[in-house]
Amino acid sequence: MNKNITNKVLLSALTVGISISVTQAQAADSVFVGHLADMSGPTAFVGKPYADGVRDSLAYINANGGIKGTKLEFETIDYAYKVPQAIASYKKWKSRKKMVAMQGWGTADTEALISFVARDKTPVFSASYSGHLTDPTGKNPHTKKPAPYNFFYGASYSDSCRGLVQWAYKDWKTKNKNRQPKFTHIGANHPFPNAPKAACAEYAKELGFKVMPPVVISMKPGDFKAQCLSLKSSGSNYGYIGNLGGSVLSLVKSCNTVGTNIQFMSNIWGGDKKVFEAAGEGIRDYIFPTMTPFWGDQAPGMNLVREISKMSDKSGKKERVHHYMRGVCSTFFMKEAMEWAKDNGGITGANVKKGMYAHTNWVPKGLEGVCLSANWSNDDHRGVNQVNVYKGNYNDGDVKIEQVSQVTLKRRDDWLGY
Repeated sequence: MNKNITNKVLLSALTVGISISVTQAQAADSVFVGHLADMSGPTAFVGKPYADGVRDSLAYINANGGIKGTKLEFETIDYAYKVPQAIASYKKWKSRKKMVAMQGWGTADTEALISFVARDKTPVFSASYSGHLTDPTGKNPHTKKPAPYNFFYGASYSDSCRGLVQWAYKDWKTKNKNRQPKFTHIGANHPFPNAPKAACAEYAKELGFKVMPPVVISMKPGDFKAQCLSLKSSGSNYGYIGNLGGSVLSLVKSCNTVGTNIQFMSNIWGGDKKVFEAAGEGIRDYIFPTMTPFWGDQAPGMNLVREISKMSDKSGKKERVHHYMRGVCSTFFMKEAMEWAKDNGGITGANVKKGMYAHTNWVPKGLEGVCLSANWSNDDHRGVNQVNVYKGNYNDGDVKIEQVSQVTLKRRDDWLGY
């Protein structure tokens, strides 16, 4: 064979080889993250701001080098809080996109996907804080299913409710009440409000409350005067609200109309500035938990949060509710777990899971004072056991929010997965 022809063949083969290598490198230089959100369903009132926090964070990460050079491909699907749609979206992403991790949303869909994500080794960072997701090995008899690939940022619904009833019992004692206080769970018969119901009622009874029968109200806005009259006649002193948005507003207004004298305490999704503004003068001494500062607060990590916010609001003037910040925290915990994975065998679902155990007293870099320190382990997914308790009031057009307590829950074995 002619020497020139041989050289051309070798050069051509080398070029093809380089081209294939570059293509493979490019393919390996991105990973896919699915994002389920409710922006049109019954939880859209809080689903939209949380989803904005996740999307802005993913965009910000890509704009600032990705995961140590690896780009995050992502897609947001509005599944409207419908479990079949969530499952279908998950299966599509897993088969077509080779998804390595998912930012999830609701309790019903997250719990329905537990077995799928465990089988597929796909870490899910949900906005459901169901206590059922905190037992990765299934060692507690209360655990519905082992959830080794489920994570969330914040205290579980059960632990948050336990923190609230701790505050309530102390509040009752400071008022020099000699009677036994009464506690009632209020919410829809649905996995989200039901998640902490039994666990919190047990703890309330343990503290010394008389636990009253639960009062059921719809997740949708409605006339709840009959339920409020039931609360009034029972003499319940403290009521935990498991719903959110318009349902909470309807409850507060209905109970004000019939003169129900009860101290309302809500889950983390049921208390925010929008609720107080919408309820107006009807909202008084409303107790709720938080896991982040508020938009106007001064904390070192708020500088990064405001930069992230500019991904969808270039002016930087849009005020975000605290649900947005939790979306940011969820995404940045995932980001740093992915960075660990990249340095320790590659960004696979299994390695991202290991990355969630690589840090102790963990706060994502740049989010100090925004995200509470977290500790996940391979036998305990209760990342955060601190509950910050706040009180909200509306006075002449002004919303006032103040911290009234900080509760650190014990990591009791009987509370794992419950």
